[in-house]
Amino acid sequence: MVRGMTQMKDYPTSARGPAGHEVRDQIVLAATEHFSRYGYEKTAVSDLAKAIGYSKAYIYKFFESKQAIGEMICANCLHEIEKEVSQAVNGADTPPEKLRRLFKSGVEASLRLFFQDRKLYEIAASAATERWQSVVTYENRMQSLLREILQEGRLSGDFERKTPLDETTLSVYLVLRPYLNPLLLQYSFDYTEAAPGHLSSLVLRSLSP
Repeated sequence: MVRGMTQMKDYPTSARGPAGHEVRDQIVLAATEHFSRYGYEKTAVSDLAKAIGYSKAYIYKFFESKQAIGEMICANCLHEIEKEVSQAVNGADTPPEKLRRLFKSGVEASLRLFFQDRKLYEIAASAATERWQSVVTYENRMQSLLREILQEGRLSGDFERKTPLDETTLSVYLVLRPYLNPLLLQYSFDYTEAAPGHLSSLVLRSLSP
């Protein structure tokens, strides 16, 4: 069984301030609201300070920069995608069906979280462009989930074993990546409805023993 990947483990968090401090959560909530309303680029740390009634200097006790706050918001969004995909995968009985669900749920969750709010999409776009740690972590964890499915399929006899597992994992992930990465997804928008089914079927044929 593919293990669930639903914890925030490995995602970047602010190293400043007391761990689990409620002020950090207040800052993130205020920032999410402001970024959603005014956009990431147009929101200053002073705007967030005014919104929650703290000084800008106090906010800097928890986050070293606006990007650090954006990282936390981005990590929360990416974690939601990862959690939804993991739950969908773990609801399937066979490795081929798990792979199909990975493609389908990954695309659906990405579309919902990245395109339901165009202002918050700016954060995702900045994160992908600048390769923020939250994006790198997300990609690594999604590849790990994919690798587990492929390994399980090899053990069950559903997938071929000749190709090195790491090579297969990366190749399949590169097929899926245009529908997970926010910058690439916007150029693939016209194909998002049909792509999961067609691509997963193609990949499954290539994985046949």
